[in-house]
Amino acid sequence: MTQKVRKGEELDEESLKMYLADKGLIKSANSELNVTQFPTGYSNLTYSLHIEDKSYVLRRPPKGAIKRGHDMGREFKVLSKLNKQFNKAPKVFTYAEDDSIIGSSFFIMEKIEGIVLSTKEAYKRKIPPKGYQDIAGQWLSTFIELHALDYHEVGLGDLGKPEGYVGRQVSNWGVQYLRVATDEIKEAGKVMKWMQDSQPKDYNSCMIHNDFKYDNVVFKDETWKCLKAVLDWEMCTIGDPLMDLGTSLGYWLMDNDHEMIVESLPSPTSLSGNPSRLELVSMYERMSGNMVSNLVFYYVYGLFKIAVIVQQIYYRYNKGLTSDKRFAKLDNTAKILCLTAWQAIQKNSIEELF
Repeated sequence: MTQKVRKGEELDEESLKMYLADKGLIKSANSELNVTQFPTGYSNLTYSLHIEDKSYVLRRPPKGAIKRGHDMGREFKVLSKLNKQFNKAPKVFTYAEDDSIIGSSFFIMEKIEGIVLSTKEAYKRKIPPKGYQDIAGQWLSTFIELHALDYHEVGLGDLGKPEGYVGRQVSNWGVQYLRVATDEIKEAGKVMKWMQDSQPKDYNSCMIHNDFKYDNVVFKDETWKCLKAVLDWEMCTIGDPLMDLGTSLGYWLMDNDHEMIVESLPSPTSLSGNPSRLELVSMYERMSGNMVSNLVFYYVYGLFKIAVIVQQIYYRYNKGLTSDKRFAKLDNTAKILCLTAWQAIQKNSIEELF
């Protein structure tokens, strides 16, 4: 579901209509345009465009965001190549680097109709436990399908540098945290040092999504037998598939996790019928044929990465670069994520941490 565009995040509709007409996506720049905004998601801004009986989606970076992690041209390139080989990648139509149209770069893609399983959507649909078993299975099989793609054959061999990937990620996320830190989080420094000392030296490489979670996929209907599309490819790269798994585990909340995380980053994964994190890892091993070593490292990495992402968003809010009230307490979320990561290290576990 979409909503009215948030204040301060409006688009220049007249310029946008002229652009759409120039690119042949509409017949006339004088046609009536209806713009609404997708309310979920904490990163890039996503809009629904309805004009001349056509529906499109526009993606743009948030105001004040650094380009790294919000590179519209990169995401457009990924989708334009990937759609030809991976039918769950949305089709894209055009990319605009010039910020004279709406004030930032953006791209236009197809609108995928179906069910995006946010927590609100999950509660509304009252999904039974058996439904979540099907959802988790489809979600995980798609995750593994993506990892099995030949990225050279897809035409994305230059997307990332697999050599040294883990070390770069550990260092880069640490640097990013220090750049946007506000209040001191004592566990953050401990976690960063532990990851530097504990990172694996040997690992495989494949195409990874880097933000693979329930609300970034689209199901066809409530049978949960068909996963139609994967969304939000802004962080896709070539790297260690277990880093991808670690990020997903970081988002995979359980009902006995710290209540502050469950409240601030709610996820349908905490509802009855979903596998636990350890059960999910076992499913991954069985379905992919790959064993997961250094499990705690990958989970801790996922938690810390998410902590940095939410801290970056809070930093923009704190600087007045966004007025979205959802972001007002994300500094506390970053703190509890770092604390959870440190608990995982101390207990050498990814469950029962508090």
